[in-house]
Amino acid sequence: MNVFDKAPSVDKGAFIAPSASVTGDVHVGPASSIWYGCVLRGDVNNIKIGSGTNIQDNSLVHVAKSNLSGKVLPTIIGDNVTVGHSAVLHGCTVEDEAFIGMGATLLDGVYVEKHAMVAAGALVRQNTRIPCGEVWGGNPAKFLRKLTEEEMAFISQSALNYSNLAQVHSAENAKDLDKIEFEKVLRKKFAKRDEDYESLIDIVRETPPQPIPPNKMPKAA
Repeated sequence: MNVFDKAPSVDKGAFIAPSASVTGDVHVGPASSIWYGCVLRGDVNNIKIGSGTNIQDNSLVHVAKSNLSGKVLPTIIGDNVTVGHSAVLHGCTVEDEAFIGMGATLLDGVYVEKHAMVAAGALVRQNTRIPCGEVWGGNPAKFLRKLTEEEMAFISQSALNYSNLAQVHSAENAKDLDKIEFEKVLRKKFAKRDEDYESLIDIVRETPPQPIPPNKMPKAA
């Protein structure tokens, strides 16, 4: 939806769920996903979301025209960021490959560095900077500990998982009613014949090679 002559710019490779609301000066990059019930409102400032980032269900992303000191506060979210369900991001910056937990709130001027994590339910106060590789949590949020290498790898994997999942949802949402009803009939008819059903809807699965029993192994020359 346009606001103040500003229209959203969404890459053709991004997924916007049907019930999400994306309004005004909002840019969504390739392979990013905005899930069901989200609100991204770029009215008095702009929102920029990079590539491969997921904003999960019922999250809110908004902006501030300026704070008390006059600083302009758009919301900038980098590449391969995961924002958990029902999070609130307001006039803040989140760098690449950061993780925002479910129900977390980031207030005006917050800056989350790369590979940082905000724990679920945390309230991050205005103008707080969360350094690279740290976990912050609580209300108000404070430093808890350093991230492990495994946790940093998990952040990247989480973003990739959501990019792949978004493709599935995008394909399902693109189906017309006739296609949906046809597949319902197939599911009912072939409920116990998975291979037949999958071939009808063009799913091809590779058959793994069967193990050879030891007594059937060819003898060495």
